[in-house]
Amino acid sequence: MKDGVCILIPTLNEEKTIGDLVARFKRLGYEDVLVIDGNSSDNTVQEAKAAGARVVMQDGCGKGRAIQQAFAIIDKDITVMIDGDGTYLPEEVDKLVEPIASGRADHVMGNRFANYEKGAFTRLNLLGNKILNKLFNIDYKVRLEDILTGYRAFNKKAIKVMDLNQSGFGIEVELTVESIKKDLRILEVPISYRARAPGAPTKLKPLEDGFKIGYTIYKLGKTYNPMLYLSLIGAAFVVAGLVVGSYVTIDWFKGINHLPLTVLTALLTITGVQIFIFGYLSDMIVQLQREMLRELRKR
Repeated sequence: MKDGVCILIPTLNEEKTIGDLVARFKRLGYEDVLVIDGNSSDNTVQEAKAAGARVVMQDGCGKGRAIQQAFAIIDKDITVMIDGDGTYLPEEVDKLVEPIASGRADHVMGNRFANYEKGAFTRLNLLGNKILNKLFNIDYKVRLEDILTGYRAFNKKAIKVMDLNQSGFGIEVELTVESIKKDLRILEVPISYRARAPGAPTKLKPLEDGFKIGYTIYKLGKTYNPMLYLSLIGAAFVVAGLVVGSYVTIDWFKGINHLPLTVLTALLTITGVQIFIFGYLSDMIVQLQREMLRELRKR
């Protein structure tokens, strides 16, 4: 089974951890370790090669680009993706491989929140992850614990059907979204998550990257669940109309007329209702398209 598995490690300046990471996978019997390097300025490439990995230099920049490039050249039955920063344990790889090898899943995600050590998350990172997970679950009507995990496994079918476009850290969101859109079987398994090694600073910018990831969820989600977004916008207009209308009504009982505000109330309310109707129609179109694509994939 291990001969049919490719261990994919996207890297950028991971010289402190990459050699040990590759060596541990090798000791576990996984011979095909592919490192996609984003033109590191340190000794990441040399350390990876010395440990026995095959190294491919990335075209362009960003983790998302690295994943897209790797998926284009990998031809193994199972691909395991893991970050090169040493925060995940190679010894837990079988937790991700087994569900795919047994045919129970197409995409397996390691849930970091099942067992993370002190210092693995800052309070800001932990809060941000929880918020983004909650937003994602509402948007896509699923129940996933860790959509931003960097430890995943895919079968060949999953890699072939995914249409990836994100270049940066939003790639984790897109991998999950594409799996949902393509009706792939997703399974989460509990894994351990460790703090980064001393001297291996994180490349994640919590606020900046958090907003980017949130925007990615919004951008991808508005085409998957338009009813949610348009309903929120429509509700905002209706509420504004009710607020203005309440003011107009109260003054009307006092004998004071506000013709312009009355017109505004009507416009706000009608616009809100129309937006809600557009959302309903958009949702029907999306559902129909989804059913058509599902039938085409069955053929």
